[in-house]
Amino acid sequence: MADSPDVVPEFAVSDWRVSRAFYCDLLGFSCRYDRPEEAFAYLTRGAAHLMLDQIGQGRDFIVPTAHPIGQGVNVQIRVDDLTPLVAALQGRGWPLHLLPEDRWYRRDRVEVGNRQFVVADPDGYLLRFYQDLGERPWENATSGQT
Repeated sequence: MADSPDVVPEFAVSDWRVSRAFYCDLLGFSCRYDRPEEAFAYLTRGAAHLMLDQIGQGRDFIVPTAHPIGQGVNVQIRVDDLTPLVAALQGRGWPLHLLPEDRWYRRDRVEVGNRQFVVADPDGYLLRFYQDLGERPWENATSGQT
Protein backbone atom coordinates (compact mmCIF):
# COMPACT_ATOMS: atom_id res chain seq x y z
CA MET A 1 0.00 0.00 0.00
CA ALA A 2 1.65 3.20 -1.15
CA ASP A 3 0.28 5.38 1.68
CA SER A 4 0.91 2.94 4.54
CA PRO A 5 3.44 3.72 7.25
CA ASP A 6 6.65 1.73 7.44
CA VAL A 7 5.49 -0.08 10.59
CA VAL A 8 1.94 -1.36 11.09
CA PRO A 9 1.25 -3.44 14.22
CA GLU A 10 -0.91 -6.53 13.84
CA PHE A 11 -2.86 -7.45 16.96
CA ALA A 12 -3.80 -11.09 17.48
CA VAL A 13 -7.35 -10.89 18.86
CA SER A 14 -9.90 -13.29 20.28
CA ASP A 15 -12.82 -11.92 18.21
CA TRP A 16 -12.02 -9.63 15.28
CA ARG A 17 -15.59 -8.32 15.00
CA VAL A 18 -15.67 -7.28 18.67
CA SER A 19 -12.26 -5.62 18.29
CA ARG A 20 -13.22 -3.90 15.04
CA ALA A 21 -16.38 -2.51 16.68
CA PHE A 22 -14.32 -1.23 19.64
CA TYR A 23 -11.80 0.52 17.40
CA CYS A 24 -14.28 1.87 14.86
CA ASP A 25 -17.38 2.64 16.96
CA LEU A 26 -15.63 3.96 20.09
CA LEU A 27 -12.21 5.17 18.97
CA GLY A 28 -12.93 6.61 15.54
CA PHE A 29 -10.90 4.23 13.40
CA SER A 30 -12.11 3.36 9.89
CA CYS A 31 -11.93 -0.06 8.32
CA ARG A 32 -9.83 0.39 5.19
CA TYR A 33 -10.53 -3.22 4.21
CA ASP A 34 -11.25 -6.58 5.75
CA ARG A 35 -11.17 -10.25 4.90
CA PRO A 36 -14.04 -11.85 6.82
CA GLU A 37 -13.04 -15.31 5.60
CA GLU A 38 -9.73 -14.84 7.46
CA ALA A 39 -11.22 -12.83 10.36
CA PHE A 40 -8.90 -9.92 9.47
CA ALA A 41 -9.31 -6.13 9.32
CA TYR A 42 -6.98 -3.26 8.40
CA LEU A 43 -7.89 -0.10 10.31
CA THR A 44 -6.79 3.53 10.10
CA ARG A 45 -7.30 6.69 12.14
CA GLY A 46 -5.50 9.58 10.54
CA ALA A 47 -1.88 8.47 10.15
CA ALA A 48 -2.32 5.59 12.64
CA HIS A 49 -2.67 2.16 11.06
CA LEU A 50 -3.19 -1.24 12.66
CA MET A 51 -4.32 -4.71 11.72
CA LEU A 52 -6.59 -7.10 13.61
CA ASP A 53 -6.22 -10.83 13.09
CA GLN A 54 -8.36 -13.36 14.94
CA ILE A 55 -6.49 -16.24 16.53
CA GLY A 56 -7.49 -19.57 15.02
CA GLN A 57 -8.53 -18.10 11.66
CA GLY A 58 -6.15 -17.81 8.73
CA ARG A 59 -2.49 -17.84 9.75
CA ASP A 60 -1.45 -17.40 13.37
CA PHE A 61 1.97 -16.12 14.34
CA ILE A 62 1.60 -16.52 18.11
CA VAL A 63 0.07 -19.03 20.44
CA PRO A 64 -1.25 -17.09 23.42
CA THR A 65 -1.15 -18.92 26.71
CA ALA A 66 -3.25 -16.56 28.78
CA HIS A 67 -5.70 -13.72 28.57
CA PRO A 68 -5.34 -10.83 28.11
CA ILE A 69 -3.54 -11.57 24.86
CA GLY A 70 -2.07 -8.07 24.48
CA GLN A 71 -0.54 -7.88 27.95
CA GLY A 72 2.64 -5.81 27.86
CA VAL A 73 1.91 -4.07 24.54
CA ASN A 74 1.49 -0.29 24.75
CA VAL A 75 0.87 1.63 21.51
CA GLN A 76 0.96 5.44 21.41
CA ILE A 77 -1.49 7.16 19.03
CA ARG A 78 -1.49 10.92 18.38
CA VAL A 79 -4.83 12.73 18.08
CA ASP A 80 -5.80 16.38 17.79
CA ASP A 81 -8.18 16.31 20.77
CA LEU A 82 -8.66 13.69 23.50
CA THR A 83 -12.04 15.00 24.65
CA PRO A 84 -14.31 13.13 22.18
CA LEU A 85 -12.49 9.83 22.76
CA VAL A 86 -12.74 10.08 26.53
CA ALA A 87 -16.43 11.03 26.25
CA ALA A 88 -17.18 8.08 23.93
CA LEU A 89 -15.44 5.59 26.21
CA GLN A 90 -17.00 6.96 29.39
CA GLY A 91 -20.42 7.08 27.68
CA ARG A 92 -20.17 3.32 27.10
CA GLY A 93 -18.81 2.68 30.59
CA TRP A 94 -15.47 1.49 29.17
CA PRO A 95 -12.82 1.75 31.92
CA LEU A 96 -9.72 3.86 31.43
CA HIS A 97 -6.43 2.28 32.50
CA LEU A 98 -4.96 5.75 33.07
CA LEU A 99 -7.17 8.81 33.45
CA PRO A 100 -6.39 11.86 31.30
CA GLU A 101 -3.27 13.67 32.48
CA ASP A 102 -0.72 16.20 31.29
CA ARG A 103 2.77 14.69 31.33
CA TRP A 104 6.16 16.10 30.35
CA TYR A 105 9.01 13.88 29.16
CA ARG A 106 12.66 14.88 28.77
CA ARG A 107 14.11 14.62 25.28
CA ASP A 108 17.72 15.74 25.33
CA ARG A 109 17.64 19.34 26.64
CA VAL A 110 13.91 20.00 26.26
CA GLU A 111 10.72 18.51 27.61
CA VAL A 112 7.88 17.45 25.32
CA GLY A 113 4.35 17.53 26.64
CA ASN A 114 1.53 15.06 26.18
CA ARG A 115 -2.05 15.29 27.31
CA GLN A 116 -2.78 11.57 27.43
CA PHE A 117 -4.86 8.69 28.67
CA VAL A 118 -4.55 4.91 28.39
CA VAL A 119 -7.30 2.42 27.62
CA ALA A 120 -7.09 -1.36 27.18
CA ASP A 121 -8.80 -2.87 24.16
CA PRO A 122 -10.93 -6.06 24.51
CA ASP A 123 -7.78 -8.24 24.42
CA GLY A 124 -5.64 -6.15 26.76
CA TYR A 125 -3.59 -4.16 24.25
CA LEU A 126 -2.89 -0.79 25.88
CA LEU A 127 -3.60 2.26 23.74
CA ARG A 128 -2.08 5.54 24.87
CA PHE A 129 -3.85 8.34 23.05
CA TYR A 130 -2.06 11.66 23.32
CA GLN A 131 -2.47 15.26 22.32
CA ASP A 132 0.75 17.22 21.70
CA LEU A 133 1.35 20.02 24.22
CA GLY A 134 4.54 21.26 22.57
CA GLU A 135 8.01 21.73 24.05
CA ARG A 136 9.50 23.63 26.94
CA PRO A 137 13.06 24.05 28.21
CA TRP A 138 14.30 21.32 30.51
CA GLU A 139 14.77 22.86 33.96
CA ASN A 140 18.02 20.98 34.66
CA ALA A 141 19.58 21.73 31.28
CA THR A 142 21.94 24.29 32.80
CA SER A 143 23.06 22.02 35.64
CA GLY A 144 25.24 19.89 33.36
CA GLN A 145 23.06 16.80 33.79
CA THR A 146 22.06 14.88 30.68
